Amino acid sequence: MAIKIKHPVPSDIEIAQACKMKPILQVAEEIGLKEKDLELFGPYKAKVHLDVRDRLKKRKNGKYIDVTAITPTPLGEGKTTTTCGLSQALGAHLKQNVVTCIRQPSLGPTFGIKGGAAGGGYSQVVPMEDFNLHLTGDTHAVSMANNLLAAALDSRILHENENPDDAKLAHAFCPDGYIAPTIRRRMAKVGIDPKKKFEELTLEEKRRIFRLDIDPAAIQWQRVVDINDRHIRRIQINLGDEEKGKGLERLTGYDISVASEVMAILALTTGLEDLRERLGRIVIGTSKSGEPITAEDLGVAGGMTVLMKEAVMPNLMQTLEGTPAFVHAGPFANIAQGNNSIVADQIALKLGDYVVTESGFGADIGMEKFMDIKCRYSGLTPNCVVIVATIRALKMHGGGPRVVAGRPLDKAYTEENLPLLDKGVANLLKHVENAKRFGVPVVVAINSFKYDTKEEVKLVKRLTEEAGSVAVPCTHWMHGGKGAIELAEAVMDACKQKSQFEFLYPLDWPIKKKIETIATKIYGADGVDYTPEAEKKIELFTKFGFDKLPLCMAKTHLSLTHDPTLKGRPTGWRLPIRDIRASVGAGFLYPLCGAMRTMPGLPTRPVFYDYDVDLKTGKIVGLF
Repeated sequence: MAIKIKHPVPSDIEIAQACKMKPILQVAEEIGLKEKDLELFGPYKAKVHLDVRDRLKKRKNGKYIDVTAITPTPLGEGKTTTTCGLSQALGAHLKQNVVTCIRQPSLGPTFGIKGGAAGGGYSQVVPMEDFNLHLTGDTHAVSMANNLLAAALDSRILHENENPDDAKLAHAFCPDGYIAPTIRRRMAKVGIDPKKKFEELTLEEKRRIFRLDIDPAAIQWQRVVDINDRHIRRIQINLGDEEKGKGLERLTGYDISVASEVMAILALTTGLEDLRERLGRIVIGTSKSGEPITAEDLGVAGGMTVLMKEAVMPNLMQTLEGTPAFVHAGPFANIAQGNNSIVADQIALKLGDYVVTESGFGADIGMEKFMDIKCRYSGLTPNCVVIVATIRALKMHGGGPRVVAGRPLDKAYTEENLPLLDKGVANLLKHVENAKRFGVPVVVAINSFKYDTKEEVKLVKRLTEEAGSVAVPCTHWMHGGKGAIELAEAVMDACKQKSQFEFLYPLDWPIKKKIETIATKIYGADGVDYTPEAEKKIELFTKFGFDKLPLCMAKTHLSLTHDPTLKGRPTGWRLPIRDIRASVGAGFLYPLCGAMRTMPGLPTRPVFYDYDVDLKTGKIVGLF
């Protein structure tokens, strides 16, 4: 599908709205999907049934390409833009059968300061308004499932408090003697025959089934909303005028929806049955005796699955040049695994000869989690890694002046400065080293801007080649897929090389050994320091058997270290671990490296000031 290139390049939304899109049925048909495989959401987007994967299970997988980046800077690297541009080059220009797989963005940054995540310029996913807003409602389903669990646990504390007598409590849950299937799951867990009738249960058995005795001080589950709202990070609940809530007041808070473990589960699940089991394994805290309490114990996992039943299907869209794109799930990359869904990738790899996916933030965060978490649960391994870098961002890593939004760029970024660039390339080479540590070929995409000089590009290419990889300049933002043809050819060549994929660590290593391996080998730390709280959690999680889970390090994305102000490739530092938490349903532990925010705040001047609806045409205006 040809696109008309204009110069100067218009805004993203102007480009997207001027695009003549293919009907989604045509996009589907071109990759072998039938109408019965789809749930249509208007003419340009659809959900894809998971049974497509079963129907195509004997088909050989395509080549699997992960797009990542150097350590992010305020200047932006254009990772999603490169993902889309590479796909457009492969599909629209080199006539390869390609499928793009990316995350759905959060409404938080969409209405905050960052803006959307559909790509940009002439390398985007469309319709971009739908992509950046509600899409098919998956994030809302995540929010409601999360908040149902939050309501269930607070309700359980209330009702157990209201019914101190075990017999009365049991009758409150089974007023007519009917034992719900979710309660029978609880019976099996505590060693009671789930076939027993209610009247056959002893008082001791009723206590074991129905009294969870949740410790309010140990609850780690919070409510979520998908808007940046710092004012609800910490709240106090049970302040109403109902007598029954007296004495149950407690501090809790809100996270942003994409930081919810439910979102992480959506991205890591392999199907509806697996989703149900993962939701049931979510640990919300412990009992007063120190035993973990799960969503299954609360009897709410089935209801959560009902809310998530449609969300588990990936969403099919298209790029500006008509190549197919799956958009599904959007977990945070600093607090969670930061990758799109496994099911989308699995289906795409049966439909395309090349599948281009993307990992959040730099290769030290999203790519490491792609390799050590996502690939473990999917059984898939990548054929190539693409690391996106820009000349101006590398200059910032070399010690360039601070960048302030809304102010003109310093001449260090708009004029040739080879010494600054040479120093900053160390950050890129560390990420190349990290990717190659997993045994995967690496291609560096130099996302070009108008201020880049030939000598600067030449320097990055030479230093990258000396490190054993190839670097290719590309102009997909201003030229679409045509500007990424050389990159696409380099990626195709890399995919022909033999990948010798291996994980960074085995799961049976102790928690500390896994942490220290990531810290020293991926981040470049000299060692790791633990607070007493982290030490206690390591002991507790080892006791619970959670020590065999992979790690999802919660660390700033703005530096290879825990300190966001340290750019480049810092040396001579140690990584502090202040706490460790468990996302047992998602299937990982997440050590907290320094201060981490799970609910962002709005800036002084959010981008929503620019948004509105043209009341004559009904079109959205100002959206990037």
